[in-house]
Amino acid sequence: MEDRRVVVVTGGSRGIGRAIALKFAEENAHIIIFHYDPDESASSETLNLLKEKGIEAKSFKVDVSDKKAVDSVFEKIFSEYKRVDVLINNAGITKDKLLIRMDENDWDIVLNVNLKGVYNCTHAVLRNMIKQRRGWIVNIASIVGQIGNAGQANYAASKAGIMGFTKSVAKEVAGRGIMVNAVAPGFIDTEMTAKLPDKVKEEFLKQIPIGRLGDPEEVAEVVYWLCSEGASYVTGQVIHVNGGMYM
Repeated sequence: MEDRRVVVVTGGSRGIGRAIALKFAEENAHIIIFHYDPDESASSETLNLLKEKGIEAKSFKVDVSDKKAVDSVFEKIFSEYKRVDVLINNAGITKDKLLIRMDENDWDIVLNVNLKGVYNCTHAVLRNMIKQRRGWIVNIASIVGQIGNAGQANYAASKAGIMGFTKSVAKEVAGRGIMVNAVAPGFIDTEMTAKLPDKVKEEFLKQIPIGRLGDPEEVAEVVYWLCSEGASYVTGQVIHVNGGMYM
């Protein structure tokens, strides 16, 4: 098969996921995005942006917390492309509430999408990567998984879990030529942060030495580097991209 890498980006229809997909387009990769939006508008927009770069990408609507659904989609991908070279586990949601008000569903849905989803997708590609003795997996964690945040016990737990998962899997597969790392963004200018009240944003900005929110493209650059030959001796790491908010 041709040597164009096959790249899967979960949560790839908008925000950081879209920026990552567009970055990989620069190397003319085969790009597949997963999304779980109510409609296809955001994913169609991303596919059009990729098409402008000469990439005929594919999009699948899939609930990453559903193992059967994930396995089914990856079967289709393996049937067409025979392999997956790069997996970016970016899909994530929030259900913010103080713990005293957080019900079991708020807890379960965030852990299932953000953490179990990473297990489901990684498990689906790992055997193939081991067989070909090469692969790159980057899991998108969060500064919140490192420092915590009031009202986000579920989200913080899921992102801290991703960090531990990353280090464990990295140890298991490093000898097979598979690099597994995590990127932990700080406060990035996306739709998710756009919904925050201005007062909350102002408070966050006071905590960021660089003095501004990050751009999705700045996260995508680090993710891409981790999947390049330039990072061939880097595995099991959590790289923070946060403007100095956590050091």
